[in-house]
Amino acid sequence: MGDFYASKDFRGWNKDLERFCLHVGKVNSIHHKCYNKILGLSNRRQSIQVVLDKHSEKSKNEYRMHSEASINVARLLLYYELPFRGHDESESSSNQGYFLGLLRWHGDNHPDVGKLILEKAPQNDTLTCPMIQKDIFNACAKQTLKVIIADLNGDYFGLLVDESKDISHKEQMALVLRYVDKKDEVVERFISLVHVSDTSACSLKKEIYSLLFDHSLSPSKIRRQGYDGASNMKGEINGLKTLIMKDSPSAYYIHCFANQLQLTLVAIAKKYVKVEDFFDHVTNVLNVVGGSFKRRDLLRHHQAKNLKQLLESGEAHTGQGLNQERGLQRSGDTRWGSHFKILDNFLVIFSFIVHVLGVIEIEGSTSSDRNQAEYLLTKNMKTRLGQL
Repeated sequence: MGDFYASKDFRGWNKDLERFCLHVGKVNSIHHKCYNKILGLSNRRQSIQVVLDKHSEKSKNEYRMHSEASINVARLLLYYELPFRGHDESESSSNQGYFLGLLRWHGDNHPDVGKLILEKAPQNDTLTCPMIQKDIFNACAKQTLKVIIADLNGDYFGLLVDESKDISHKEQMALVLRYVDKKDEVVERFISLVHVSDTSACSLKKEIYSLLFDHSLSPSKIRRQGYDGASNMKGEINGLKTLIMKDSPSAYYIHCFANQLQLTLVAIAKKYVKVEDFFDHVTNVLNVVGGSFKRRDLLRHHQAKNLKQLLESGEAHTGQGLNQERGLQRSGDTRWGSHFKILDNFLVIFSFIVHVLGVIEIEGSTSSDRNQAEYLLTKNMKTRLGQL
């Protein structure tokens, strides 16, 4: 029969109904299965789009409330620059981190949202996993950049660039745009931290241009460059300044005056032997007293004990901004204010520092620590530090 239908005309079909039925076959035949699939495909009520549209408006609104809760919590954390993750995010943890903690708090204070999030979310659609958090963060970052670029409005701008390392010592480049906004005010907007394979001038220029092109910004609009004094940044031959000025001659270079002034102050101050010697002694105290958590805790405990005695005797009073705890923070040559801060702290807690050095001199874990504490507690050292 197969040969008959394939090789010859079929005529008189209405007279050979039996043979035609034999070709069609039974209900579970291939012919019937194909025929039913064609009917199903042509039935719009069974299409995928119709199935998706069957979700009620209520379900859509609930999902919108669910997603908005996660987005709003993420925006709050980004605004206050708080970390998202916790060390232990298991259900039994009492401190799951800021994101889960604030989301749970939000649900507790808004019952209509609380019944849709976290454990009460449908199946595995909790919108709380690290990947979702990163997606929300990246979306917020892109929207923020769009606002900054729109505010710039294709006008001229200046570049402020510096090198930066993260905790893993990965080389990064921080890029800031300086421009006049629509209110005729000079503003500086942080754009991005970009990982660079190396900090050569060519690599930095390539990454800067790539970032500008991503946001439809033309290098020809650059009217200023601001860097520190590193040779790869301001070099006259192959520095970043020179490479950009070859493309944009109006992109004038200006050294960071704050950085320049602070380095100058430090360099001039250290030309005086007594000043340099004095700050060397301060650094030694920082290394010994602040060398471990135990010693810093001892310094903090002694301050608290002394403050309690002063409050009980009426020599000190409580109030907003009063009796703040003082610590030992290292100074930096490019942050002149940090030198003033550390000296100011020394004035206030000098007696507590001497007390901690006395404890280390007796109870130090190593002979090196004990010897350093003993050296710092000599009469000459007390005199030098006492000059503060």
